[in-house]
Amino acid sequence: MDEHRGIPGWLPVVGFALITGVALAGLHATRQEPVAQAATPAPRPADEPILPTVQVWLSTADRRELLARQPDIGMIPGTAQPGDVVVDPKATYQTMTGFGAAITDASAWLIQNRMDGEQRAALLREMFGPPPGLNMAMTRLTIGASDFSPTPYTLDDMPAGQVDPDLAHFNVGTNLHDLIPTVREALAINPQLRIVASPWSPPAWMKTSGKLIGGELLPQYESAYADYLVKYVDTFRGYGIPIFALTVQNEPGYEPGTYPGMLMPAATRTSLIGQYLGPELASRRRRVRILAWDHNWDAPDQPLDVLADPLAAPYVSGVAWHCYAGTPSVQTDVHRAHPDKDAYITECSGGDWASAKHGELLWFARDLLLAGIRNWARGVIYWNLALDENHGPHAGGCDLCKGVVTIDSQTGAVIRNDEYYAFAHFSRFVPPGAVRVGSSEPDKDVVNVAFVIPDDGTLVMVMVNSRTEAYAVKVDQGDVGFRYTMPAQSVATFVWQPDPVGSWAKRLKRWLGDLRAVVPHG
Repeated sequence: MDEHRGIPGWLPVVGFALITGVALAGLHATRQEPVAQAATPAPRPADEPILPTVQVWLSTADRRELLARQPDIGMIPGTAQPGDVVVDPKATYQTMTGFGAAITDASAWLIQNRMDGEQRAALLREMFGPPPGLNMAMTRLTIGASDFSPTPYTLDDMPAGQVDPDLAHFNVGTNLHDLIPTVREALAINPQLRIVASPWSPPAWMKTSGKLIGGELLPQYESAYADYLVKYVDTFRGYGIPIFALTVQNEPGYEPGTYPGMLMPAATRTSLIGQYLGPELASRRRRVRILAWDHNWDAPDQPLDVLADPLAAPYVSGVAWHCYAGTPSVQTDVHRAHPDKDAYITECSGGDWASAKHGELLWFARDLLLAGIRNWARGVIYWNLALDENHGPHAGGCDLCKGVVTIDSQTGAVIRNDEYYAFAHFSRFVPPGAVRVGSSEPDKDVVNVAFVIPDDGTLVMVMVNSRTEAYAVKVDQGDVGFRYTMPAQSVATFVWQPDPVGSWAKRLKRWLGDLRAVVPHG
């Protein structure tokens, strides 16, 4: 049996045998005993294929519909016409790794300290569990503190004036109470969770500033810093937390003034990866990927400089991008130059800023997720998984950022933000291993991206209507298609299987019914 499609390979043969057997039985009965002439059945249309049914989930910017199941749509036969959206499953692009959000120190603290055990378990199942959960398959961790940490720290802090190049004082004690338990619970729900880890700052003794805020990495500590990152990987694996990929510096083109961070020019990143970190990781049995850049779309020359270096490039698996400046089209530019390197969006945050006063559903679904994927992103990770009603807790940095969900710091109640629904339209329906396929976009205000799930051939399309009025769209795939009217400013996910489960069984039942109508009975 083809277990994926649910259509037994022997069914057509058995159907033919059954039909033949019934026919022969009828003929035998005719020879043995005269019977009255059977009535001629009413004519039936020619045997037509059993067409797929399309499932639809809908969200609207006005929040009247939020990931709401709509009535199924029956497909209709026909050829594509100008203006139709045409899906081409034979045109394949990147394989998806998944979607997710960062488990920051702030998120972990809220989950562990502002929710009871039942609330915590329910939220983590909803975030990382299979549908109807969000099925998050990726997350991001900070190596040491970010702006969304209660206090600044690294994993090898020393008193002022002291250094520790052998990392004798390395420890993850700060992570033991909140972060590590939260990540372990997420992994228990989804053992295939892919974790990207990024440092905001090395220990202060490695830096020109002598502080966690500002400065650059001292050249004499490049080797020690590589050891620091490797030790992090090993230590977290010892706690049952495997690291999928590392970046060497969060936002290396920005020097924050209120929270840990530093500048790291391309020459330093190239040297660090090519001479130290790359060789160290390459010698290990368990592969940990290195992602370049980890900053905005507006500076593609930065990762290109690293990828142009013959020493560093072989150790770099792909490029990590942020959404705060530029456009995702540069991901395609870098892909064309280096088609063997992957693209991931590793940070993007929504917030209660002026531009978001009408909501953020469309922006995240269209400009981040859909556009990012059409420009080769294999995964998209939102910033904070959860923040409280005061946009925290945090120390410096973003004062108005929002999590995928908001946790009430008094009751532990959960509010699902627009970002939740934007991600859900993808993560619930596009599992790891799904492949992006070709799909046309005849209208610039009604955009889409399509996927095939190789296991069973299921097709998934996410469509966004940015128009302020409803829009009737026709989607074609092969010689069938469906029609749907997208409400104004909405996001829809369509799911269908080109060869519907049980189609042969339905055809066999109908053929047998036809045969009984014409074969005399004695």
